[in-house]
Amino acid sequence: MEEDTVLLKAVELGAHTAKYVQDANNPLAVCQVGSDYPSQAVTNGLAIRIAGHCSEKAVQINSGWRTGSYEREPVSSGANPWRYAIGRRHPIVEPRAGFEKRFGTTPGVSGSQHAGEFLWALLTGALVLALLIPGAGFAQEGTTADTPTSPTPPQAALIGPASPIGLPAPEGPNQRLNWETGAGRSYLIPAIELTGYLLLLNQVDRHFVDPEDVYRTGTKSFWKNLTDSKWVVDRDPFATNQFLHPYGGSIYYGIARSSGLNFWESFGYATAGSFLWEIGGETGPPSINDQITTPLAGSFLGEPLFRMASLLLESDGGRPGFWQELAAAVLSPPTGFNRLVFGNRFDAVFPSHDPAISTRFQLGASVSTNLSGQGVSKFKENEVTADFQLAYGLPGKPGYSYTRPFDYFTLQATASSANSFENIITRGLLVGAPYRVGDSYRGVWGLYGTYDYIAPQIFRVSSTALSLGTTAQWWLSQAVALQGTALGGVGYGAAGTIHGAGERDYHYGATPQGLLELRLILGDRAMLNMTVHEYFVSGVGSTEKRGSENIARGTASFTVRVYDRHAIALRYVASQRDANYPDLSSRHQTVGIATVAYTFLGSTGFGAVEWRE
Repeated sequence: MEEDTVLLKAVELGAHTAKYVQDANNPLAVCQVGSDYPSQAVTNGLAIRIAGHCSEKAVQINSGWRTGSYEREPVSSGANPWRYAIGRRHPIVEPRAGFEKRFGTTPGVSGSQHAGEFLWALLTGALVLALLIPGAGFAQEGTTADTPTSPTPPQAALIGPASPIGLPAPEGPNQRLNWETGAGRSYLIPAIELTGYLLLLNQVDRHFVDPEDVYRTGTKSFWKNLTDSKWVVDRDPFATNQFLHPYGGSIYYGIARSSGLNFWESFGYATAGSFLWEIGGETGPPSINDQITTPLAGSFLGEPLFRMASLLLESDGGRPGFWQELAAAVLSPPTGFNRLVFGNRFDAVFPSHDPAISTRFQLGASVSTNLSGQGVSKFKENEVTADFQLAYGLPGKPGYSYTRPFDYFTLQATASSANSFENIITRGLLVGAPYRVGDSYRGVWGLYGTYDYIAPQIFRVSSTALSLGTTAQWWLSQAVALQGTALGGVGYGAAGTIHGAGERDYHYGATPQGLLELRLILGDRAMLNMTVHEYFVSGVGSTEKRGSENIARGTASFTVRVYDRHAIALRYVASQRDANYPDLSSRHQTVGIATVAYTFLGSTGFGAVEWRE
C-alpha cells in the first residue's frame, strides 16, 4: 500500500506527527501511518482538526457519503488502521489538489441512518414519557484497538486521533474519551459526581419530602446503619420502591457510563451508590429490597436510556444539534450533564455499531371491556394512552455482533391519562451469541436482564430478573417474516392491589416468570403482534411467607400502514391477578382494555431485518 499512496498532509497533533495517506488503488481507503497512534476513520470532526493545523488548508470536507465496509489491513509497525472497501457509508477527506474525480455519493443521508427518524419518534414519544419519570465470561466492551469485533461507525472517531494502544494514560485535563480504546475514561469523576448527587438528593429530601426527619442523617446514623443495623424489607409505597428507586439507580449507573466506563463497571458504581444511600441517606435501617432493585433494575433501565441518548447524538461526523443534545439529556441526564460540564472530554459518542432498529410511537384512545374483582368501582373506563417501543440490535443484520451487554435490547413505555405512568418494560442480552438455521432463520440466545413495571389501575406487578432465552427472525416467504422472543427465568418481584380493603398493599418474593412474544410481519403493509407475560410472586425470600400472587398479561395488536410511516393500530390488553393469602379470601381481578391508536413507524417500517441476497 505504501508504494501506491498520495500523501495528503503531515500534521503535527500535540507531540506526535500523523501522516494521512490515500491508497491510489482504492481511493476509498484513508489510513494513518508514521505515528504510534492506531489508525481510525477520518471523520468531519477530525478533518477540521487537520485543516486547523495546516496553514494552506490542504484538506477539505466532502459532505457526501461513500460506501464501504470495515476490513483489517496492517500498514506499518505501531499502526493498526482500518481499511474501507465496498459496503458501508462513511465520510471521507479529499485534497484540494489532485484526485479531482468524484465517486458516486448519496447526498442527504445522515451519518447514523437511524438518528433522524429516531429523533422525531423520541421527541414526540420518548420525551413525553421520560418527562413523567421524575414525580463469568460476561461480554465486555472493547478496551483496546486490537479487539473490536463489530464494524465501528464513523462516530467512533469524532475525537480526532486515537490514543496509543495499551493502558489509558493517567487522567488529565487534555484527556479525551475514546470508546474503542478506553483512553480518556475516568473512575474519579463519576465517584465525585455520585457522592455529590447523593448529598444533594439528601438535602432536597430533608427540606421538601415528608417525613423530613427520615433524611436528617449524620455521622451517628451513618455509623449505626453501617455497624449495628439489621437490614429489612421496607414498606415504602409500591411506586417508590419499584419505579423511583430503579430510575434513581439508572442515574447512578449513567453517571459512570457517560464517563466512559463499561456496563459492568457502571453497575458497580450503581451498587455502591445504592449502598451509600441505604447507609447514609436515611436514618432508618437499610433496605434489602432497595439494595437489590436499585442497582440491578437501574442498570437494566439505565443502559437502554444511555444507548438511546447515544443513538440520538450520532450524526454525520459533525457536532449534534441543539434538539439532539436536549433530547439525549432528557433520556439520560448524566450523559447531558457530562457533555455540558466537561466539554471535549466526554464529547465522543458511544458507537452503536449500526444495529438493526425498529421504533414505533402510538397515541390512542382506550375503553375498558372487561372488569371484575375487588377495586373495579374506582376504575376509569376511558383513557388516552401514549406508547413508545424500541427494538435495538435485532438479529440478522450482516456484520453486527453481540459482544457488549445490551447490544440487543427492547424498551416499551406507556403513559395513561388514568394513572399517569402505566408500564415500563425493558430486556437486554447480557451475554450471548448469534446463531442461524438455514438461509431464512437468524437468532441470538443467551442470558437476559429484565426490568418490568406494570400497573393497570387496579393492581400492579414489578420484577427485576435474569432469564435464559432467545430472540429470532424467520423469513416464511419472500415478504412475510416471523419475529419472536421466548424467555424464562427468576427474579425478585412485588405484586399487590391498588384499591384493596383489608389487604396489604403489596407482597415481595422470589418471582419465576416467563415471556413469549410473536410478531408476524406482512411485507410493508401490516403486522400482527401477540405478547404474553406471566409472573408468580412467591413467599420465598419474603419477610411474610404467607401467600403468593400469580399475574398474567396478554397483548394482541394488529397494525396497518396507511401512508408512508403512518399507520392505524387496534390493540387489546388483558390482565389477570390471582392472590392467595391464608388470612384473606382469595382475590381474582381481571381487566381488559381495547385501544384504537395512531401509529408512527420508524424508517425500517415494521422492523423486519433483511439479510438475504
